Amino acid sequence: MRAILTIKNLRKHFPVKNAWGTDVALVKALDGVDLKIEAGKTFGIVGESGCGKTTLMRTLLRLIEPTSGSVVISEEIIGDKVSSNNLEELTSQELRKFRRQIGVVFQDPMGALNPRMIIKDIVSEPLVIHGKTDNMRNRVIELLNNVGLGEEHLYRYPHEFSGGQRQRIVIARALALDPKILVLDEPTSALDVSVQAQILNLLNDLQKKYNLTYIFISHDLSVIEYMCDRLAVMYLGRVVEEANTEELFSNPQHPYTKALLSATPSFDKNKEKIMILGDVPSPITYLDESKAKLATEMTEQEKLEIKSIEGKGIEYIVRSSLNEVFPLVRISGEHYARKVK
Repeated sequence: MRAILTIKNLRKHFPVKNAWGTDVALVKALDGVDLKIEAGKTFGIVGESGCGKTTLMRTLLRLIEPTSGSVVISEEIIGDKVSSNNLEELTSQELRKFRRQIGVVFQDPMGALNPRMIIKDIVSEPLVIHGKTDNMRNRVIELLNNVGLGEEHLYRYPHEFSGGQRQRIVIARALALDPKILVLDEPTSALDVSVQAQILNLLNDLQKKYNLTYIFISHDLSVIEYMCDRLAVMYLGRVVEEANTEELFSNPQHPYTKALLSATPSFDKNKEKIMILGDVPSPITYLDESKAKLATEMTEQEKLEIKSIEGKGIEYIVRSSLNEVFPLVRISGEHYARKVK
């Protein structure tokens, strides 16, 4: 497996201060993430809101600095004339060069587009910033043609397009500098189902055409299953399971993964359902050692929820059972999971 990006023990902790400005706790948004992103493939990251998916994306773009750990960039991306292959050690000029190789497609296309700019200026903006202004109009038309739009759309504003068309414009802009990696942060969640299918097929076509590597972040497991070659499941800033997509869907090992897969909408009325009981725990870790650990004993609320579904034949897991951290172990081949007792 030829890794284009290698993430090693990546941590991002945000301090929590009291009224006097003293650090009393840490929000562990990322807490020891290890991943390898294979060139030319689609790597999926899935998990509920607050699990650290977007923080991971922002750290990979070095929009925020990691607390510790490293992101190792392959020479295919950064070349060999740099001071270091570690993202956090790049100079400002080297970082600028690296960012040319990564395009970003955001969740909300309307929020990602400046409503006061025409489409020609929106798509050409990366070219202007990086000084690639030769034959720019033809380049913009080429980019729009690649995503199913045309020259007639150059002088319109974002509000004149449908949601699917706006997302195509965002994709065209992301491709402007011929990147090798696209980070896709829930690119279809704001779109109708029929339009989702069109955008996903477009992304697949573009990946084959330009040999792109995708990092695909999503809540939608059906989309993840369709798009991704490999998949990592995140919970509270940690990867709890990682495997090839087919293997993970057919043989999930971690209880949280099983519960996520059971929640996927299905026409099968006999499909097994697993409920997750209890509230999502806070990611805050107090510096006071007496408050430092997440509760691993069953809470009163969880006991009440268990009592309410007794005798109904419903399988369940409780949040408190997921709070104890176990090491990632190899299940088989390239399948890793945190085994819960």
